[in-house]
Amino acid sequence: MHFTSEQRLDDAVLEREFTLGEIPGILWTPASVSASAPAPLILLSPPPLGLRRTYPRLVARARHSAADGFATATIELPGSGDRPRWPAAEQALADLRRAMEAGEPVSDEIIDALILPLVDKAVPEWQAALDALLSLPGIGGPVGYSGGVISIGTRLAVVEPRISAAVLFAGSFVPRAMFEEARQVTIPLHVLLQWDDEGNDRQAALDLFDAFGSKEKTLHANMGGHTGVPQHAGDAAAQFFTRHLK
Repeated sequence: MHFTSEQRLDDAVLEREFTLGEIPGILWTPASVSASAPAPLILLSPPPLGLRRTYPRLVARARHSAADGFATATIELPGSGDRPRWPAAEQALADLRRAMEAGEPVSDEIIDALILPLVDKAVPEWQAALDALLSLPGIGGPVGYSGGVISIGTRLAVVEPRISAAVLFAGSFVPRAMFEEARQVTIPLHVLLQWDDEGNDRQAALDLFDAFGSKEKTLHANMGGHTGVPQHAGDAAAQFFTRHLK
């Protein structure tokens, strides 16, 4: 991990940009953390739109988490932002848009081509980032995961034992194969669902929630579109992490 920049945000949060090989990322830590008093870590997974476009949302969540005593980190997803283009994913996205604009059902083949390769590539990258982050002074466990694509969070919850709890955003298409993986998830979950999300298959999101094997799982559903998550829903997610990571 190589840090490329550093700045203080209101003297309360230290923001450091880094690279992990070819992968850009950002780490936010509360000013109060130290090697003798390490902060729990939350992994903030962005949507596949690029860190530059989603930075305002990410930094707002990071500030909120820092106020609660958490360090947070994000990395650029494969094919997003300044990372090399991914022709197969771009073709799958074009096929998805074409089907939706034509009012046609989105086929399982399109969903699989769009999501499964992303999950296969992104999850090991998150694990490598977690290795590097937990080696830094001032950062310790336990670890939480927050964000979408929900299939990435599902896979991580299955394969990464260092993640103790997760907040998942239901707002992306879900391959059928992920339902079997969801049954293997056992960590506490807090799932956010926007009821009127125009790009989300609501029934698939509900079926995925039902499939999760966790004994503690909460579905927090609100009216509104994809970007309309109300503040109180974010507050509830923050309380969930405080309960499970502190």
